Amino acid sequence: MGFPPYFLDQLRERVALADLIGRRVRLVRKGREHTGLCPFHNEKTPSFTVNEEKGFFHCFGCGAHGDIFGFVMRIEGLEFPETVRRLADEAGVAVPEQTPEDRARATQQASLYQVMERACWFFERSLGAAAGRGARDYLDGRGLDPAACERFRLGYAPDGRGALKAALTGGDDGIAEPQLIEAGLLIRPDGGGASYDRFRGRVMFPITDRRGRVIAFGARALGDGQPKYLNSPETPLFHKGDVLYGLATAWRPARDRGRVIVAEGYMDVIALARAGIAEAVAPLGTALTEAQIELLWTLAPEPVLCFDGDAAGLRAAGRAAERALPLLKPGLSLRFVTLPAGEDPDTLLRARGVAAMEGLIAAARPLDQLIWAHEAGGAPLDTPERIAGLEARLERATRRIGDAKVQYQYRAAFRDRLRDATRPAARKDAPFGRSGARFGAPRGGDAVNWPRVGSPAGRPGAMPAPLAGPGPEGLDRRGAQALTATLIAHWGLLDEFGETLGALEFSDPELDKLRQEI
Repeated sequence: MGFPPYFLDQLRERVALADLIGRRVRLVRKGREHTGLCPFHNEKTPSFTVNEEKGFFHCFGCGAHGDIFGFVMRIEGLEFPETVRRLADEAGVAVPEQTPEDRARATQQASLYQVMERACWFFERSLGAAAGRGARDYLDGRGLDPAACERFRLGYAPDGRGALKAALTGGDDGIAEPQLIEAGLLIRPDGGGASYDRFRGRVMFPITDRRGRVIAFGARALGDGQPKYLNSPETPLFHKGDVLYGLATAWRPARDRGRVIVAEGYMDVIALARAGIAEAVAPLGTALTEAQIELLWTLAPEPVLCFDGDAAGLRAAGRAAERALPLLKPGLSLRFVTLPAGEDPDTLLRARGVAAMEGLIAAARPLDQLIWAHEAGGAPLDTPERIAGLEARLERATRRIGDAKVQYQYRAAFRDRLRDATRPAARKDAPFGRSGARFGAPRGGDAVNWPRVGSPAGRPGAMPAPLAGPGPEGLDRRGAQALTATLIAHWGLLDEFGETLGALEFSDPELDKLRQEI
């Protein structure tokens, strides 16, 4: 069976070629490539190379060449359909069933790529023309010289209702008007009438897929025009929630450096790249989606979110954190940079330089700290009700984590931080770990009568001496019974003394099993 080209591209993006081949071949990085001994013929000197940027492997000894599909087919002896299904399972994506309509859509998409490339070329040419003077002045004021504009293929949409339409539909190789509408370049009025250019009087930012093919545009108004930023609509090529601006240029640097920086807008990505932080991308006017977070994890295990230091930026960071929680897996998370109020990466780089930006990135907060700060909100934890309220909010957030191991670690981290935040004074001289509470008065001075472990009669209020360090044989049976019974009778103490209980050993096997269950 055939597979839609967009689906095969999606698999190429999700399955890292070097990681796939590295499971079978010991690879050594050399510059932009990896080298190793060819798995398809016997050799003593490495002639096998893997180029992730271009997406292929090649052996100069035996001539083997291909992409992720070609490698699996060769190494495992599978047919192409089986290979696609296996890699789809690995990437966690469903294999679409291709109908005749799907094949027609694939042909349509191939044609739309050509349409978008023609439009991009028109906008680039317009930026250099006389009508683009205002756009050039704007970009110059933002610190972008002609070389930077050329590098990022920036352009200008002339301020007229039909400039693009006339340029692309005319001539022997003119593009049909329905295609321009389908590509999101023209708008057909709902009430009828002639179609007109969607983008007018705006600086144009091409949006590409990972392979660098233009699939959409972002446009910024000059002057006070509204909306300030305007994106292409959803099209057969462009699904806003699945795409990151700058991915084509950031992919290789991100894989090389093991990090990816997520900024808020086009100019931030360009400014970061020009400052030497080329592994920068941005969502397209919305908070990060689940698909974008998964895409970021193919680049680096802990993407760094660097949003503006205003209320909108903080809200965007909060929404990204909420969407990430159900997706978290061991080793995969997010980190957050808090920019100074009123700053974005572009203004900060111009005012303070790349060293200041790198310092903020190095100090990025982990996700659990952001959630704590969001839920605590800076309010005092000075009453049982406030403490319980924060505890309940943290528990709700923790329950949203899908992975059991990660959820357990978050719950433990929040419990420790809550305990530390509510018992700061006692912690300094506490003999029993971070809780700082003494057995005689665990809650507000109301003493619990602890039996003295090992004493036949027990003494009210006495400290359980063996807890400070059990002997080689562990606690004797009577002491273990007394301690276990007290904890069960006063279950609230477990939060304070759970770690201590975990470090003990009961000599009686049945009681020790009960201790472990507790």
